[in-house]
Amino acid sequence: MKKYIGEIMLCITAIIWGSGFVASAISLDHYTPYQILAGRFLVGFIILSIIFNKKLKGLKSGVIKKGVILGFFLYLAFVLQTVGLQYTTPSKNAFLTAVNVVIVPFIAYLAYKRKIDKFELSGAVLAIIGIGFLSLQLSSDVNVGDLLTLTCAVAFAYHIFYTAKYVKDEDPIVLTIIQMFVAALLGWIVVLFKGDVNFSFEMEAVSSILYLGVFSTTIAYLFQTIAQKFTNETKAAIILSTESFWGMVFSVLLIGEVLSTRMIIGAILILIAIIISETKLTFIKKKSIEKLT
Repeated sequence: MKKYIGEIMLCITAIIWGSGFVASAISLDHYTPYQILAGRFLVGFIILSIIFNKKLKGLKSGVIKKGVILGFFLYLAFVLQTVGLQYTTPSKNAFLTAVNVVIVPFIAYLAYKRKIDKFELSGAVLAIIGIGFLSLQLSSDVNVGDLLTLTCAVAFAYHIFYTAKYVKDEDPIVLTIIQMFVAALLGWIVVLFKGDVNFSFEMEAVSSILYLGVFSTTIAYLFQTIAQKFTNETKAAIILSTESFWGMVFSVLLIGEVLSTRMIIGAILILIAIIISETKLTFIKKKSIEKLT
């Protein structure tokens, strides 16, 4: 039951992240990308530390170190994605970021020498192809933005891997609070270094940052960290990759993006990827056995 609760929480996380594309688009009209990152992580840290302040008493150095590592990879991934977006197209940025779904099982293999599950790997590859249909505009050009975004995918993959590793022994809520603090701290250091100190306080601007901070950061990363206590890192990466599908859904519903055949094919491929990863096609094996008997 815990396994299914974890997977439901990961699905909710992906849906929230998908809805965050719209909020991000609105916030970019008022803030620089670095201000958005600093703002959303600060909101996340403040909310979590207020609600779960009792859990912060008597913190041990071990959990602090793990939280710092998670926070570092979290901010690194976002900042590389942000900088990469300045030199490449949004569609390639979204696609290359999603490559983390294929990187995760190989990180786990190198770390644990654990055999790569052929169904999970197949699901991961199929998810990438589906995301390509959803977001990628055909282009063979490779530039510095693409390389930065690919590095961002590696950072996200390590964040998913280390989250799965650390939640086995640590409180997921405490880990989330510490990583939010570290990401916020790094975010504000970058904002001050770049001199982006002029913030808009218009209602639309503030509400978009609050949405990203409360939902796309606080709730989403809390759910992800808790959920990864009950599912492995590869399956988590595949479920989280549906963020691009939900981004498409919310774009169609909220900002009137036209649904194309290519997008429908991409959505179907992602759905098949999840089915393969989740079921390992046992239902086909059962039917084959039933026919033989």
